[in-house]
Amino acid sequence: MNNSTAIASILLAGILTNNMVLSKFLGICPFLGVSKKVNTAFSMSIAVTLVMVVASAVTWPIYHYLLMPNYTYLETIVFILVIAAIVQFIEIFLKRFIKPVYNALGIYLPLITTNCAVLGITQINTANQLDFVRSMINALGAGLGFMLAMLLFSGVRERLETANIPEFLKGLPITLISAALVSLSFLGFAGIGG
Repeated sequence: MNNSTAIASILLAGILTNNMVLSKFLGICPFLGVSKKVNTAFSMSIAVTLVMVVASAVTWPIYHYLLMPNYTYLETIVFILVIAAIVQFIEIFLKRFIKPVYNALGIYLPLITTNCAVLGITQINTANQLDFVRSMINALGAGLGFMLAMLLFSGVRERLETANIPEFLKGLPITLISAALVSLSFLGFAGIGG
């Protein structure tokens, strides 16, 4: 497998077959919480993708040049601190320069710090011993996969707003059923490439 094919494979796997939300079930909090409207889902997806890529770019050298081989047990703590700092910078930037996006994301923006999909991609990169470039591609694919899941689900939820739903299914029950069906649709990608 040549280099460009391997990179395309990593990118597509991150988007479809290894989708953080719909296949690995990481990042469910923003998936359910910020997916009521397409605009806020898109804004959240951009922020999460940016944090995933930047976090992977920062944690890769920290892991390989500072933590390896003697301090790998500190990986989770160090990665969470790095992610928290990155999210703080993004929050300050949005609050200062893009106030409508900052207001739309509300409480969910600081929650990116504890989004397990962001921590998950940094740890997947180290666990799979990906080099720097492949880590970046994997993080980008994971972010784009997160965006795809958010946009698909927000479209479904917007349609549900006008649907005639039985009273006992309104609210959380229909949201969870819809999330399960969207997730189920991604199981079809599991057989690709393998």
